Amino acid sequence: MAFAYHRTIHFAETDAAGLVFFARYLMLCHEAYEEALAAAGLDVARVFSTADGLMLPITRSHTEYLRPLRAGDKVRITVTPTRLNDHAFSLAFEITRLTGTVEKLAARATTEHVCIAVATRERSNLPPALAAWIDAN
Repeated sequence: MAFAYHRTIHFAETDAAGLVFFARYLMLCHEAYEEALAAAGLDVARVFSTADGLMLPITRSHTEYLRPLRAGDKVRITVTPTRLNDHAFSLAFEITRLTGTVEKLAARATTEHVCIAVATRERSNLPPALAAWIDAN
């Protein structure tokens, strides 16, 4: 089941034309990812630290920009994780503009992540708590 995160677009996230700068879409997605982890009871600081000798770099990202977003727009960002194998997963995001009378899909994004051992840079199995969160969705 997808996690839904709601927020308002801030002026600092826009460019000189008053539109959300393209790279900020991925920042919004990552923010929703962090909120989804926290809502599931995972320690966000630990997930992104290397204390366990593991890290989760993004190996691929893709974004489709369907409609512009502006400062003050209310948005819902849904996050849907999918396990790819024992050491990798993807996150599918949809950013929906809620401002106005009709909800409009503004963007879709996907990121792929791989778990690697810090010391060797070799693939490693996903941490059990993270794997459980992915599999529960």
